[in-house]
Amino acid sequence: MKTSFPALLLLLLLTASGGCGKKSTPNPVDPPEDPDWPADKVRVVVSSGIGRPWEILWGPDNFIWMTERGGRICRINPKTGQVLPLLTLPDIVANGEGGLLGMALHPDFSNSPFVYLSYNYGSPYREKVVRYEYRNNTLSSPLILLDNIPAAGIHNGSRVRFGPDGMLYVTTGDAANGSAAQNTASLSGKVLRLRPDGSIPADNPVPNSPLWSLGHRNPQGLVFVGTTLYTSEHGANTEDEVNIIEKNRNYGWPDVQGPCNGGELDFCNANNVKPPIWSTGNSTYAVSGMDFYNHDRIPAWKNSLLLVSLKNATLYQLKLSSNGQSVASTTNWFTNRYGRLRDICVSPNGRVYICTDADPGRIIEISDPN
Repeated sequence: MKTSFPALLLLLLLTASGGCGKKSTPNPVDPPEDPDWPADKVRVVVSSGIGRPWEILWGPDNFIWMTERGGRICRINPKTGQVLPLLTLPDIVANGEGGLLGMALHPDFSNSPFVYLSYNYGSPYREKVVRYEYRNNTLSSPLILLDNIPAAGIHNGSRVRFGPDGMLYVTTGDAANGSAAQNTASLSGKVLRLRPDGSIPADNPVPNSPLWSLGHRNPQGLVFVGTTLYTSEHGANTEDEVNIIEKNRNYGWPDVQGPCNGGELDFCNANNVKPPIWSTGNSTYAVSGMDFYNHDRIPAWKNSLLLVSLKNATLYQLKLSSNGQSVASTTNWFTNRYGRLRDICVSPNGRVYICTDADPGRIIEISDPN
């Protein structure tokens, strides 16, 4: 995250904490606690003035950064709930499930103050990844990194994250065209990998293509834990999934849903399909945003993926195995307490924030779920 700390603090505070901004490997050093922070175990930080929030992440300024589907980007004071608008995109088109979706901040934000956005635009309907520059509490100087990604009123993805390799990862949905997810010439139904300037890394699996993995239906959660990349993905009528993303692997859609079994086995064997580490079986929860938790503030949540859902209106705690390659147990929290849950992030002090998919939307802080 940022800044250095005295040696004594380093010795005392070795517990890993989450980080909404990166949604990645946590910083091993906690920032000092604010003694005036509200003491509520669970509190509503924002209850009005925001509509259809889609992304929340923790910025290096210790504010929550948020996108709204209608096209507005804001900073939010997590202590007071004050909403500070930055920009409303001039060319946003919010059809159906589309609009302004994922956001990431450059990992070296103090020196490279860039904000990366994924959103829908135009007719015919499309999706693009655009970099803005943050200066003097405004966003300006847009640079299109990737455009003409097929879009639709449903299944647009799209989360945006930086990896520990310094590359930008972007999820795309199948844009209501399942067969496109298996087409390596299409950007639909993929995890994409770009350099921060939008150029294509030389070690991507397909030359001159941002494709990193294929066979995705509608992945709306994306988080790095160390070098391991996890996604959460909407199933059709069954089998929402959590996957570990690997280079050039196929995740099956539309020929495979959930684990490989029955008539799917031939396709799986022929196409290098990697099965999910967790799925919802014969139902769907409409899983969305996801983050990793490993902080002593909530000990029971350590080494867990925290996953929110829309249809089931639940926060799912997926306790990982010691090597992170499987889910050891699942616990449900806050079912139907706040409505449809769109995204989640973790502050460096181990507080968890969730946002609701509503207008007006809410942002809730969780310091102790019990």
